[in-house]
Amino acid sequence: MKNYQDSDYALNKHSDAIVYRFADCIKEVTLSDYLAENPGNTEDDYRKLKELSDADYLKRDRKDYQQTWKNTPYDTLAESAYYSTYSPEAEVFDSSEESERQRKRAALGKKVWDKLTDIQKRRYVLHHVHGRTTRDIADMEGVSHVAIVYSLELAEKKIRKYLAGKS
Repeated sequence: MKNYQDSDYALNKHSDAIVYRFADCIKEVTLSDYLAENPGNTEDDYRKLKELSDADYLKRDRKDYQQTWKNTPYDTLAESAYYSTYSPEAEVFDSSEESERQRKRAALGKKVWDKLTDIQKRRYVLHHVHGRTTRDIADMEGVSHVAIVYSLELAEKKIRKYLAGKS
């Protein structure tokens, strides 16, 4: 076996045996060991188990990498504002500001929404929220395609006009 100490994946991958690393030792299960302990199994069974073991080690190795690739030496943390923790006061202040912005957006959205007729609201939701085409909406409502397009254009014009006045 080659001396691969970098990762369990490399250790298992570059060995003909299935490798198990424990805290105090490394155990290898060779083909002859496997067949001796499992007389009803074949070399093909061992090969499938080896492939499964390689895939499992690779999966764990990638998860470890994803978890640790951002690690930074402790002594550099003090120099970097990016890694600094946010103070509880700042978090509360920012969250209250964000809540206020959300309330204002919701109020503005309601005011804009109130400018539309019920028909425009229904058609706007069907088209922009549910993704229905203008032809689908026309078929559903039993009106012409042009009527739906015109209705949506008027609704969008009202929205733009209202928002332009609020800027």
